[in-house]
Amino acid sequence: MMSTAAEDPTGPADPPLPERYEDALAELDDLVQAMESGRLPLDELLVAYQRGATLLAFCRDRLQAVETQVKVLEEGQLKPWRAA
Repeated sequence: MMSTAAEDPTGPADPPLPERYEDALAELDDLVQAMESGRLPLDELLVAYQRGATLLAFCRDRLQAVETQVKVLEEGQLKPWRAA
C-alpha cells in the first residue's frame, strides 16, 4: 500500500529565500562547494541541487531588476526601483 505525501512527508518545507542577493549568493556558493566535495549522499545531493536552482533563479531575478533600473537611470529617467 502506497502512502500519501501527507502521511509520509519527504522532509521539511523549503526554507524561505533570503531577502538579500548577497545572502542568496553566499548560500548558493556553500551549496556548490558541498556538492563538488563529493561527500553528500545522493538524497542530500538532490535536495541541494533543487535549493541551488531556486537560489539561482532568485539571484537572476534580482540582477535583472537591477539591470532594468540601471537602464532607466542611464536614459535620464529617474523612476523608483521596485524589487521583483
